Amino acid sequence: MSSDEEREEKELDLTSPEVVTKYKSAAEIINKALQLVVSECKPKAKIVDVCEIGDSYIREQTGNMYKNVKKKIERGVAFPTCISVNNTVCHFSPLASDETVMEAGDVLKIDLGCHIDGFIAVVAHTHVLQDGPVTGKAADVIAAANTAAEVALRLVRPGKKNKDVTDAIQKVAAAYDCKIVEGVLSHQLKQFVIDGNKVVLSVSNTDTRVDDAEFEENEVYAIDIVTSSGEGKPKLLDEKQTTIYKRAVDKNYHLKMKASRFIFSEISQKFPIMPFTARALEEKRARLGLVECVNHELLQPYPVLHEKPGDYVAHIKFTVLLMPNGSDRVTSHTLQELQPTKTIDDPEIKAWLALATKTKKKGGGKKKKGKKGDKTEESTEADPMDETTTNGAASQE
Repeated sequence: MSSDEEREEKELDLTSPEVVTKYKSAAEIINKALQLVVSECKPKAKIVDVCEIGDSYIREQTGNMYKNVKKKIERGVAFPTCISVNNTVCHFSPLASDETVMEAGDVLKIDLGCHIDGFIAVVAHTHVLQDGPVTGKAADVIAAANTAAEVALRLVRPGKKNKDVTDAIQKVAAAYDCKIVEGVLSHQLKQFVIDGNKVVLSVSNTDTRVDDAEFEENEVYAIDIVTSSGEGKPKLLDEKQTTIYKRAVDKNYHLKMKASRFIFSEISQKFPIMPFTARALEEKRARLGLVECVNHELLQPYPVLHEKPGDYVAHIKFTVLLMPNGSDRVTSHTLQELQPTKTIDDPEIKAWLALATKTKKKGGGKKKKGKKGDKTEESTEADPMDETTTNGAASQE
């Protein structure tokens, strides 16, 4: 076997500097895409237009990378831009004909992802369409998601178990009198795999069982936290709202309808692996063909789910690289100022939040001179919050 073939055989992970670079490049693009999408969210803006701005930006920016390499490198959208409003939980990325607009005061969950050479960076963020600090129940739900994300970041560490994270995030949500939304899975990410087999369950209950798993060095995870002021048991109200699908690679079926075959062949060419939105298909009469593909499990749908009207829902998702020197959260966005009605007094939660995300360097090497060295060490350890949130940290002390 030639060394080239051996290289092909070996699964690429974070031990390869080139892989780390690709994850970080994807993360940089997706963070900027998120920033752009947030800046376009204004009262009366059409949701589909803003989603399209996000997707176009991702396509353009990833397209500019690795342009002149010999071997073509796949890159682009890894998860289409979704903007789910108020009690809509997730996956709202409507078709071009949809007239839904956002209104002042709306709680927007923005969710998107991109990849370079199959190395995926995803992010989700919650933004309230208002000036000034977010208060009341909306602030509680967002603070719950943010604090749960900060705790998860510290517990997704080599040697810890997926169950540890599931239990901890539920405890955090309860401290804000909120619920973690059921059925949300945090997945390991691998090259070209957005839903790896190692998962963290949002809520452990009798219906959903997942294998116990232990986190390991050099793995990558998409940590996905959704909180609700309601029951946290979202429902599918209308299958017609579903626009995001992913090709199920391991399934085959001979489609009967010409429309289905036509659409499936376009999907296989343009979106063979990553989730995509029906909006991006040439065929505008896609609905009919998609139905047969879904019925025979050739496509996995990402349904639009809802809590009850009046419930607040927040979503924070980030990509974390489990590097040998600690966890590197590569995707995030600053939150608005939050003034939650609850504060965290629970000693266990406080202890989790105080955990370091970086491991101290082993021996050797003189410290940087003077205070500066000490300060940077300390600040990265205890409180990466100041870079990821404006006032999540302050409200928890």
